[in-house]
Amino acid sequence: MVEQFAERHIGVNDDDVTKMLAELGYGSLAELCTETLPDGIAVDGDLSLPSPLTEAQLLAEVRAIADTNHRAKSYIGLGYSPVTTPAVIVRNILEDPRWYTAYTPYQAEIAQGRLEALINFQQMIMDLTALDIANASLLDEGSAIAEAMNMAFTFHKRKRTRLFVSQTLYPQSLAVLRTRAEPLGVELVVGDCQQMVIDDSFCAGIIQYPDANGDIADLQEFSDRCRVHGALAIAAADIMALLLLQPPGKCGIDIAVGSTQRFGIPLFYGGPHAAYLATRTVLLRTIPGRLIGVSRDLRGNTAYRMALQTREQHIRREKATSNICTAQVLLAVMASFYAVYHGRERLIAKAKRLHLLTSVLRLALEEGGYSIVNAKHFDTLTVKTDRQQQIIAQAQQRQINFRIDLPGKIGISLNELTTDDDLREIVELFVDKKISWQDLYDRANRELENEQYRPADFLNHPVFRNYQTETEFVRYVNQLVAKDLSLVHSMIPLGSCTMKLNSAVELLPVSWPEFSDIHPFAPADQTAGYRRIITELEEMLATISGFPAVSLQPNAGSQGELAGLLAIRRFHADRHDNDRTICLVPGSAHGTNPASAVMAGFKVVAVACDADGAIDLADLTSKAQQYRQQLGALMITYPSTHGVFDDNIAGVCQIVHEYGGQVYLDGANMNAMVALARPADFGADVLHVNLHKTFCNPHGGGGPGVGPIAVAEHLAPYLPSTDALGGEGTVASAPYGSAGILVISWIYLRLMGADGLKRATQVAILNANYLAKRLSGHYPIMFRGRSGLVAHECIIDCRAFRTAGVDVSDIARRLMDYGFHSPTMSWPVAQTLMVEPTESESKRELDRFCSAMIAIRKEIEQVSSSNHILAYAPHTIADCLDNEWHRSYSKQMACFPLPYLRQSKFWPAVNRIDQTYGDRNFSCGCI
Repeated sequence: MVEQFAERHIGVNDDDVTKMLAELGYGSLAELCTETLPDGIAVDGDLSLPSPLTEAQLLAEVRAIADTNHRAKSYIGLGYSPVTTPAVIVRNILEDPRWYTAYTPYQAEIAQGRLEALINFQQMIMDLTALDIANASLLDEGSAIAEAMNMAFTFHKRKRTRLFVSQTLYPQSLAVLRTRAEPLGVELVVGDCQQMVIDDSFCAGIIQYPDANGDIADLQEFSDRCRVHGALAIAAADIMALLLLQPPGKCGIDIAVGSTQRFGIPLFYGGPHAAYLATRTVLLRTIPGRLIGVSRDLRGNTAYRMALQTREQHIRREKATSNICTAQVLLAVMASFYAVYHGRERLIAKAKRLHLLTSVLRLALEEGGYSIVNAKHFDTLTVKTDRQQQIIAQAQQRQINFRIDLPGKIGISLNELTTDDDLREIVELFVDKKISWQDLYDRANRELENEQYRPADFLNHPVFRNYQTETEFVRYVNQLVAKDLSLVHSMIPLGSCTMKLNSAVELLPVSWPEFSDIHPFAPADQTAGYRRIITELEEMLATISGFPAVSLQPNAGSQGELAGLLAIRRFHADRHDNDRTICLVPGSAHGTNPASAVMAGFKVVAVACDADGAIDLADLTSKAQQYRQQLGALMITYPSTHGVFDDNIAGVCQIVHEYGGQVYLDGANMNAMVALARPADFGADVLHVNLHKTFCNPHGGGGPGVGPIAVAEHLAPYLPSTDALGGEGTVASAPYGSAGILVISWIYLRLMGADGLKRATQVAILNANYLAKRLSGHYPIMFRGRSGLVAHECIIDCRAFRTAGVDVSDIARRLMDYGFHSPTMSWPVAQTLMVEPTESESKRELDRFCSAMIAIRKEIEQVSSSNHILAYAPHTIADCLDNEWHRSYSKQMACFPLPYLRQSKFWPAVNRIDQTYGDRNFSCGCI
C-alpha cells in the first residue's frame, strides 16, 4: 500500500473519527457534513483534479518543472535585484518552522522574539530614511506608494484631490497607483519633476529616488516645491542607495516608502518582499498596517506589542484609513537580520562597491561612444543606443537580461552579485574596442573620492554591532525565536485564521534557486516552470471554486477583496451603471470587508444578522429595494465569521442579483467548503481565497499571504492585468504578486487530490463540532446552524464572566500558562473566543486544549477578588523563582496547573503587558 500525503496532513485517524462521530451522534463524516451544509449547495460528485502524488513523486515532478526555469544574469532592475541571502538566514529563519508557522503577534507575551525582530526592522528603516516612525512592513513597493497617497489624501481630509507623480516612477508602481487612485477620486498628474507645477489642490507629490532611469533627484528641492503649497512630499527610495545618498528625512520628505528586497530577500519572481513605510510624527495616526511599540510588563520589564491603530480596519470598519490586514513579517524579519548580520560598515562597503562598479561601467560605455541618459547614478544606467535590438539579442544568447522597454535605450542595473568579470561581459556587448580597465577603475575611484555621501550616523544601536560573527548571530536568532509560540509547540486555535500544517515538502522548493532567483520581468522563455505552476494552480482553484477565471496577483486577502470589488466596479462602469456605488455588508462579514469596499469606491450600508448569526433576509431585502438603483455589491463571508453556514445563501444571492448587484464572497473560510460546495454554484460572482489559510501557505508570523480571486465569466475581463510593467486593474507590483510561494499551494493540491481535500474539509468540520460539543457543558456556544452544528469554527461566549471581574483577555492570557495561543478574541462579537481547530490537529491535541479550557472555567468559578490567578496571567519563570509571593494561589497552580505541563512547558517571555502605558509613552524603535 502506497502511503498518501493526506494521511500525514490530517491529524485524526479512522479510530479517532469513529469515536468523535459517536460523541456527536453521527455514523459517518458524510452524514455529519450533510447535516452541516444547507440543502442544495453540495457538489454533485467529485472534483476533477489530478490524481494525488506521493511525496517522492511530487519532488521528482517539481524538480523537473524547476529545471525549465532558466536563471539568467539579471540587470533589469526596476526595484528588483539579485541578492545573496546569507546561508545562516536561509537555514535559521526562512526554512525554520518556528519562524514561518507562527501567527500574527496579537498575543504579545508569547511573541516577543518576532516583535523584537520587527522593532529592529523599524529601527533600520527609521535610521536609513532619517524619519521619525516606521511601520512593521507593507505588502510591496507599489501598494506602499498607494498607501502613502492615501495617507496624504486623508491628512488633507480628502479635500485636496490631485497628486503629482514623477514620470520616472517605476512603471509597475504607477500602474498600482492608477488602480488605487481612481476609486478614491484622486487625480494623478504625471510629469517631469524639474517642471513640476502644483497648487493648493494637490495633496502630495511623489518621486522615485533614484528614479527608474537611475537618475538621482534633489529631494530638498522637490520637497520645498511641495511644501510651498502645503502638499506632502513622498519619496520611493531604494534601501541600498540610502546607505550612501542623503536620507529623505534630512531633505524635507514627509513619507518614504520602498522595498527591502535588496536586504537579503531572493527575487522570487516578484515576491514576497517586505515593503517599508516611514514618516514624521505628525502623520502617526494615518500610518497603515502594523506598528510595533515598546511598553512594559507587570514587573516593569521592557516588552513589545502591536500599538495604536493596529487592526483598526476590523474595529473601525468602513471608517478605517486602510484595509491592510497583514504584513510581510517573515520577509521583514529576514531583512532586519540581514542588517544585523552585516552591520553598518559591511553594508556601506557593499553599496560603495556597487557604486564604484557602476561608475566604471559608465566610463567604459562613454569611452565606447555611448550617451548615458541619467546625469547621476547609484547602480543604474540608462544607455542611448541605435543598436538596441542587436545588443538585446546578443545578451539573451549569453543569458543576460537588461531593461528593454524603452525605445532606443537599454537599462542596466548592477547588483551585489556583479563581479569584475560580469562588468567586462556587459561592456563587450556594447563596445568592440580594447578597454584599459585599470585606468577606468583608477578614474572611477578618483571620482568617488569627491562624492558627498551621507554621514555614517545610522545603525548605531548595539543590535547592529554585536552579531557579525556567525556564532553570535545564530545565538541571537535562537534567543529570539525561543520566545515565540508557533505550531511546533501546540495548536493555534484562531478562528477565521486557519492555522494548520505547513508541511516540509511543500516548503522545500521555495528556496531552490530555480524558483528564488527569477526576476519578475524576465523573458517568457526563461520562466516556463513558473508559468506551468501558475497555470495549473489557477486551473485547480477554478475547479474548486466553480469559477472559470482566476487571478493570483493579489498578495494578501485584503488585496483580493480590493481586486474583486474593483472588477465589479469596472463591470458596472462598462454597463454605464456608474450610480451603483452601494455595497451591502452584513455584520457576519470578515473584518476587512467594509474598509476594502470604501477603498474600491463604494459606500457601505450595514445589513443585520438574526439571532442564529445568519443574514436577516427581511433587512437584506429592504436594503436592496431601498437602493435598487445604487446597489453595486453585497460582501458576504461564507461560512460566516459567526461560524455557521447561512441556510439561504442561494436566496441571498438571488435577492442581490434581482436588484442589479453583484455578490462578492469572502472565502477566508473556504476551508469549510473545499470539495463539498462551490461558491459559483449557489450564485456568487466573485470569490477570494486565502492561500495562507485554506491552501497551506504558512502565515510567516504575520505574512506573507496570498489572496487570489476567482470570478464568473462576465467579470473575467476585469481581472488585474498581468502585463509585465502593469496595466489596468493592477493591484501588485509584480504580475503574479507573491509568485515565489505559489508553489506551496500547488504542491499541497497535487499531494492531496480530490479525495484528500474532501476528507480534510470533512475533518475540519468534525473537529470544530467535537470541540463545541466538549466545551458546551462549560461555556455557552453562541451560534449554531442547522441540527445544532457549527461549520469549521465555534464562538465561545465569555460575556457573563465580566460580572465576576474576568475579562476575555484574562482567559486568553491564562491559556498561555497552559501552553496555548488564544483563539481569536472579541471578534466578531465582543467578549468571545472564536475557536478553529483545523483538520491538521489530532484528537489528542484537541482534548488537551479542551482540558485547558475546562480547567480555566473552574478557575473562573473560584474567583472571589481582583487578586485572582487569571488577572496575573501569564506567569513566567521569574514568578516561579520569586522569593516574595503574596498571591491567593500557589506557584504550582500558576505555572503547572495540569500534569502535561511538567513534561513540556512553554514559558512566556514577559508578564502581562501594559497596553495603555505603551500608547501613552509611544516608542517604535530599539531601546
